[in-house]
Amino acid sequence: MTIAIVTDEPSAWHTRELRRAFVARGHECRAVDLRQCRIDLSLRPHGLFLPGFPRALPDAAFVRGVPGGTLEQVVLRLDILHALRELGVPVYNDARAIEKSVDKAMTSFLLHRAGVPTPLTFAAEDAACASRVVMKELAAGHALVSKPLFGSQGKGLERIDVVPASPPLAAGVAYLQRWLPPCGKLFRDWRVFVVGGRTVAGMRRESRHWVTNVAQGGKPHPVDLGDAEHADLAHWAAAASRALGMDYAGVDLMRDPDGRPCVIEVNGAPAWKGLQGVTDLDIAGALAEDLIVRRMIEPRAITAHG
Repeated sequence: MTIAIVTDEPSAWHTRELRRAFVARGHECRAVDLRQCRIDLSLRPHGLFLPGFPRALPDAAFVRGVPGGTLEQVVLRLDILHALRELGVPVYNDARAIEKSVDKAMTSFLLHRAGVPTPLTFAAEDAACASRVVMKELAAGHALVSKPLFGSQGKGLERIDVVPASPPLAAGVAYLQRWLPPCGKLFRDWRVFVVGGRTVAGMRRESRHWVTNVAQGGKPHPVDLGDAEHADLAHWAAAASRALGMDYAGVDLMRDPDGRPCVIEVNGAPAWKGLQGVTDLDIAGALAEDLIVRRMIEPRAITAHG
């Protein structure tokens, strides 16, 4: 079988790791950049052009990332993933899950709706409304964190401790979460990796700065998700992944001052290089195995048996 690795970084570490894992299981891999794909109804029988697949479609697609761009460009790139799913190609994660996770406001809404603990969150484009939320929360003794609606790796985050001079809007939208103060001297959170609904690996990230992402200098430390101390984190990470319909996810969690877990974000195309450095699990291998067995072999077996 031939797997399309959807990425705009064909030589990056993650792409190489995925290629190794799929090849080790006897499958061919080809990198596909969504920017080079197109809908072309003159191409029969399916109307899609994917570089590296001039005739047949891939047997499955692993989505490592969707390149940023204008709204129209991103929508068209997601259209390609939607089209692949409509044509019966397993897409891991598919466009629906990616759309839910890349939009932080929708993530917060879906987590809340599913009963997954998450910080109190506000999202609006009305500047006056955003300012009132800030003043109300600060008056009640709660700081806030302002985040871009679309963003990753801890970029663009701002902590609001005093009323700002201007409304906290990013690209015309305010996305605000109630601040969770640290439980000790260091700031810390947890990244739990979920594959096929199962928590497979995790790490604690610590920093002297409140943004703890590894990309921003946070230090990763291994954790055992099977012990009693982390069982609740594993439980809610898996629940968060289910709430967004993810095949695989990197779930970020913190603990509130009373020690209760809160899901902060759910990443639909998570990096795992930092996590791989603190776990013996072959993460790329776990991802490849889950895609092959759960999304390709098992559905075909069910179909074959009626």
